[in-house]
Amino acid sequence: VQLQASGGGLVQAGGSLRLSCAASGRALSNYGMGWFRQAPGKEREFIAGISWSGGTTNYADSVKGRFIISRDNAKNTMYLQMNRLKPEDSAVYYCAAAKAYYSGSDSSEYNVWGQGTQVTVSS
Repeated sequence: VQLQASGGGLVQAGGSLRLSCAASGRALSNYGMGWFRQAPGKEREFIAGISWSGGTTNYADSVKGRFIISRDNAKNTMYLQMNRLKPEDSAVYYCAAAKAYYSGSDSSEYNVWGQGTQVTVSS
């Protein structure tokens, strides 16, 4: 299976972006998925996770209320709607598929990773 993240770019503070993560090679409808990000000089951090059905979502405190994770299993695609972006949201964003039903913050539970898409928020 391969994951392809897209939708990153340059946006002004307060703006919005929508990231997509398309999967190929395997149906991901039975797996939890998540978004992570990594800024220069910092460790990769969990942003949001979603259960296989989309019925359960988890968010890091730093993005709660601003970001929305969703998925369309028919399209084998996951999304991250990012609103009210801040300069500190600038990072490379990665999508990941979990080993099973997991959709929490432990990156070791995710075994398939996309290549990352750059998000830059200017002040």
